[in-house]
This record gives sequence, structure tokens and C-alpha cells, in this order.
Amino acid sequence: MQTYIYELEHWPDFRWDAERIAPRLAHVRHRQGRLIGRMEALGFPLRTEAVLATLTEDVLKSSEIEGEVLDREQVRSSIARRLGLDIGALTPADRDVEGVVEMMLDATQKFAEPLTSERLFAWHAALFPTGRSGMTKITVGDWRTDASGPMQVVSGPIGKEDVHFQAPTAARLDWEMTSFLNWFEAGSTIEPVLHAALAHLRFVTVHPFDDGNGRIARAIADMALARSEASPQRFYSMSAQIRAERKAYYDILEATQKGDLDVTAWLEWFLDCLDRAIEGAEETLANVLRKAQFWERVKDQPLNARQRDMLNRLLEGFEGKLTSSKWAKITKTSQDTALRDITDLLERDMLVRDPGGGRSTSYSLRP
Repeated sequence: MQTYIYELEHWPDFRWDAERIAPRLAHVRHRQGRLIGRMEALGFPLRTEAVLATLTEDVLKSSEIEGEVLDREQVRSSIARRLGLDIGALTPADRDVEGVVEMMLDATQKFAEPLTSERLFAWHAALFPTGRSGMTKITVGDWRTDASGPMQVVSGPIGKEDVHFQAPTAARLDWEMTSFLNWFEAGSTIEPVLHAALAHLRFVTVHPFDDGNGRIARAIADMALARSEASPQRFYSMSAQIRAERKAYYDILEATQKGDLDVTAWLEWFLDCLDRAIEGAEETLANVLRKAQFWERVKDQPLNARQRDMLNRLLEGFEGKLTSSKWAKITKTSQDTALRDITDLLERDMLVRDPGGGRSTSYSLRP
């Protein structure tokens, strides 16, 4: 019968090879410092734009890891509204979007406030405002009960499931979560970035909720990383990088949870993933600078609100091809108005026609 790490005698006293970890940790901490220094030098408007872009990716990708696809504009608008940022017209957000955003911002913007069971319950309730996960009614804002059986992570067809992990029983949760929260807030002597990695692993292993454990585990890790930098400003997205490496993420989690209390391999993977996330922030920075340069170049050009909105969408990475039909639908105007807006931007060299034509004509920003 499979034994999991939480069943071992000395759980949760993790151990690791400090000599193997030290070079990676030093490298990541150096890159953290350099990135924060570069961002601080940008000035407030560009720095704010970078934070908005990063938080948007964080919310989108953390949900995608669990198979849930959120609307980018709803997420971005929800974050901007909660942070008091002026980004022009705001897109109304659905309840599920507002809940994920609320949790992520509470974790990162209020990183210094204590993590308590009530705070976790509030996060969970925000994630599941209807009290259901899909069509299934779940326990919301409280620990799971296991009324329908043990909490398992499985794959495969019904009747032939492959059990990747089985969490501690519900009867253990009060003790497990009291122990976890005391440890998380105890002012540990563990290096803060390692603390983030261990917090993520420990929470997702306990799996205290009926659903949402992965998203909350990543929010806790983001909270711990914000504490490691003593800053609410996020310039890289760990969730976006985990999404890009989802299979490796689940593989290392499963191997660690089925191993012993030596978590060296998990810490190495977490630090390497964090390093790649920081590297990915370079792309965010490049996009922010590109957007700023574009608006500086056209600052004297008369543009209507629809044109500004659509140009911003293109600058932020419009998904798919932009056609006049999509323009009309997004801006809630007629096809004729959309064509006039587009033709005006073509004549002013802000847009170009993509190769092809006819009914499938699409448009892009001029390089």
C-alpha cells in the first residue's frame, strides 16, 4: 500500500541538502534583486502597468492550471478597478473572475497581514461564490468533510482511475491546518524563498478544501514571495511559469508526496521554476515599454475611445485575428462604424492589413 509523506513519523519536519540548494537560491535571490531594481527605475506609470500585466497573467494562468479559462479583459478590468488604476473603459467581470482576483490581491497586496483559517475560508468562499464546483455542491468556507469519500487526485476513466495522491483524512484537518498556520506565521528561520516553496508543498499536500487547493496553494506561495521582497508589487508570475511547465509541476509534486521527508528535489524544481518566471518578466517589461513608446509616438493623434480601447487590446496581445466583425462586437458598434475606425487607423499607419483579404481580412499593429 502506498505511503504518503504526511503518514511518515516525523511529518512535517522536512529536510534538504543545503549544499545542493545554495547555488540555486543565491542565483534566484540575485535575479529578484536585479529585477526589482530595474522596475523601480521605470517610474510610477510604467511600473504600475507592469504590475497590472503581471497580476493579470497570474490570475489567468493559475486558473488555467486547473482547467478554468477566464476572460482576460474581465480579469484586467477587475484588477485595475480594485487597485484604483485608470485604464479607460472597464469590462464588467463575472462573479468567478471577481473571486479569483479578490483572493490574489488579498494575498499579494496585504502580504504582511497574518494568514489565518478565517482568511483562507474567505479566499475559498470568493473562489466558489455559488457554493458549487461546476455542477457539484461542495463545502465552501470550511475544511472538507470527506462525506463522499477520501480526497484523491486521480486521472483516467471512471472505474479505472489512476490515483496519483490521497490527502489526509478530514478528521486530521483541524490539527494539520492549525500546525501549518502556526508554522507559516512563526517567523521561521528558513530563508524566505524556501519558506514559500515549503508552504506551497505543505498546503497542497494537506489539501484541506473540497476544491481550489491548487489555486490557494499558489496564492500562499505568492504571499510568501511578496514577504521575501517586502513589496506588494509583482513583476513576475510564478503561476504563469507553472502553467507553462504543468506536467513537470504535477510530476514533481507526486514524486515528492510519495517520497520521504527529503524535499531537496522539490526545492530545486521550485527555485528553477522561479528563476524561469523571473526571466519571463523580461517579456512583460518589453511589452510595457513597447506600449509606452507607441502611445508616446501617437500622443498628438486624435483618437476616439473605441480606437484607443482596441489599440490597447492589440498592444496587450489580442488573441486571434482582429477583423471588422470582432471590432464591431467588442466595441458594440455597427459594422460600418467599425470599418470607419479601422480605415482611419490604416490611413494613419497605425494598423496594417494582414496577408489575405476578402471576408477574412484581418488587421495588426504596424510593426
